[in-house]
Amino acid sequence: MRIVQALLGCVATGLVVAGVLVAVPATADGRDRAVGECTNAELTASYHARDAAMSHRYGRIVLRNTSDHACRTGGYGGLSYVGGGDGTQIGAPADRTRSRVRELVVRPGQRVVSPVVEVVAGAYGPHRCRPAEVDGFRVYLPDETRSQFVEHRTTGCRNHAVHLLSHRALRRP
Repeated sequence: MRIVQALLGCVATGLVVAGVLVAVPATADGRDRAVGECTNAELTASYHARDAAMSHRYGRIVLRNTSDHACRTGGYGGLSYVGGGDGTQIGAPADRTRSRVRELVVRPGQRVVSPVVEVVAGAYGPHRCRPAEVDGFRVYLPDETRSQFVEHRTTGCRNHAVHLLSHRALRRP
């Protein structure tokens, strides 16, 4: 009985064929490691505005696989406003809104999205906000150290204590 239980416990990382355990390419947590982690070479970022209400704007960062092979990603990347024509960060980076984190395999041409909420800088007084023109977003893929620039002209706040951006974990559109 213990052998059967042990074999059943290994099914996540192998297959039982005629009573013999055969390994498949997976880790102990069941993730397929044959598909590599997504990098800037595979995913291209863009922003799509959706709606606005009560000093808030809603949109989403879209990551499209522009490569010829699948990759895996998931969780949260990084997001902040940049400006000055040179990529200088404007204000605080985006807060992470609590949401379900899952691993996603992104095949060529497929997309994953991170919903974004922006608070309009005008909702804060100019002395507190210290308004600044924004050229766009700095977008980091999960586990990447280099960012992508996505044009999105707006007004941000230089004050790092004012949090204008929040975003959710990556998910399917």
